[in-house]
Amino acid sequence: MQYLQQPQAIEAQSFAIIGEIIAREYPHFRFRDALQEAVIKRVIHTTADFDWLDLLWFSPDALARLSDGLRRGCAIYTDTTMALSGINKTRLARYDGVCRCYVADARVAEQAQRQGITRSMAAVDLAVSEPGEKIFVFGNAPTALFRLLEHQVHLRSVVGIVGVPVGFVGAEESKQALIDSGVTGIAARGRKGGSNVAAAIVNALLYRLQEEA
Repeated sequence: MQYLQQPQAIEAQSFAIIGEIIAREYPHFRFRDALQEAVIKRVIHTTADFDWLDLLWFSPDALARLSDGLRRGCAIYTDTTMALSGINKTRLARYDGVCRCYVADARVAEQAQRQGITRSMAAVDLAVSEPGEKIFVFGNAPTALFRLLEHQVHLRSVVGIVGVPVGFVGAEESKQALIDSGVTGIAARGRKGGSNVAAAIVNALLYRLQEEA
C-alpha cells in the first residue's frame, strides 16, 4: 500500500484539498485577506471541520496587532499545557518570544485554593502582574477568559487575545464577552474550540511572519 510519508508533502496536500473543498462546497465564501485565509485554513487543517469558516471571529485589528506583537517578541500566556505544547517554539524563538503556562505553578495553586477560584483564573492574575506586552491564548478555560476581561487596568499591556475555549459551561458566553468587549482578539462563536485550535491560530500567524521575512 502506497501512501505519503513526508510531513511537508502531507501538509501541502492537505491544504490543497482544503482549498478544493472550499471552492467546491462554499463557492460564495470570501476571505478578508491572505492572513485570515492562512489562519482559518490552518484551523480547518487541525480539526477537519469546515464549520470554522463561519465560527471564527476577528476584531478589525486582530491579525495585524497579534502579528506585530509576535514579531516584537511579546510573551504568550496559555491556559493549558496542551496549548503551550502545540505552539511552535522554534518559530517563536526567531522573534525572541516566550510562551508560558502557569496552571501548574505552586503560587497559582495556593492562590486558587485561598480564593476559591479556578487555577486558570489564578494563572491569569499572576500573568497580568508580570511586566511587558502580552498575548493571551485560551483554548480550554472560559474562567480564564472571563477573568482576563475583568482586569480592565491591565488590558493596556495586552496586545491581543486568542479566545477559543471549548465546552458547555461558560465557553460560548466567555467568547461572546470577548467579542463584545472591544478588546483586540480572535474568538470562536459557539461551543467549539480547544487547545489545538488555539495553538493552530498562533502557529498560522508565526508561519506567515516567516513567509513574509
